[in-house]
Amino acid sequence: MRDPINQYDSPEADIRAASEDGTDLRDNRDIRIIEQLFARSEEGLTLLQAHYGRLCHRIALNLLGSREDAEECVNDTYLAVWNTIPPNRPASLIAYVGKVTRNVAVSYLRRREAKGRRCGGMVLIDELAECLPDANTPDPADDLTLREALQSFFDGLTEEDRAIMVRRYYDGEPTESIAVSLGLRHGTVRVRLHRLRERLRVHLEERGVGL
Repeated sequence: MRDPINQYDSPEADIRAASEDGTDLRDNRDIRIIEQLFARSEEGLTLLQAHYGRLCHRIALNLLGSREDAEECVNDTYLAVWNTIPPNRPASLIAYVGKVTRNVAVSYLRRREAKGRRCGGMVLIDELAECLPDANTPDPADDLTLREALQSFFDGLTEEDRAIMVRRYYDGEPTESIAVSLGLRHGTVRVRLHRLRERLRVHLEERGVGL
């Protein structure tokens, strides 16, 4: 089974996380960071930490629930970005950094589970695993089909439903916190997430992305 959190790249979360700075400013800054990383300059890491450290910490803490583990996860994220840029040149640095952070956090969760220490972050994986396809050796064409199907699913959601899904499965935010932020009852958020997962499962099956 694929790690559903790892394969979920959300442009909605990209836009929301970057809204404070403005797209033009962020694009220029990201170009500079990527150029510095390609030049193997540590200034690239310094800029990465300054501009995306808060995002990395939020994702890591939401998934891991431990500030100490989150700090280690973020440090590993910076190293992973350093080791993968180059050769990668991401079109959206904020989405790339967010994905790397989630990948690292999920690896921490896997190690915890192997030691018999199950935690809330694994619940996120289990929740999405029920509606995303199984592929131990994913074909690139299948990945593209899945990404297109996910994009069309999110395009069809209301703004509030999209926010609930993004906050839960991109940011790893607890359902209680989502409810408070959106002014909803906790039970309402849980019910809507259940219904949205079912809608996602049907949506994928209708487009030939089966379990």
